[in-house]
Amino acid sequence: MKYTPWPKRDLVKNYFQLPNEIFLLGLSPGALAVYSYLLCCENRKTYQCWPSYKTIGKAVRMSANTVHKYVCELEERQLISTENTSVTTKAGLKRNGNLLYTIRPIQLAL
Repeated sequence: MKYTPWPKRDLVKNYFQLPNEIFLLGLSPGALAVYSYLLCCENRKTYQCWPSYKTIGKAVRMSANTVHKYVCELEERQLISTENTSVTTKAGLKRNGNLLYTIRPIQLAL
């Protein structure tokens, strides 16, 4: 059996690109982690995703309140924009849904 030091990698699956310019913006480490997770989740055609604060927090090991703080920082820097969504329950009641995140071009933040 031949030993291969590196596993074969699929060039499309399980990877996402992080723009080099992100390191020039002076983001806090927490904001960088949240931004990276949102980029990982985004739909590559629409540039949108809708994970909850709790889901983001589990992925980056932060509380939901801390994630909220960093989402606000990313919005202030114009790296993302958010929209409120709503869901309808089986009983027909309207409830607040997760935020819809849109990843904006990094050139707007430079």
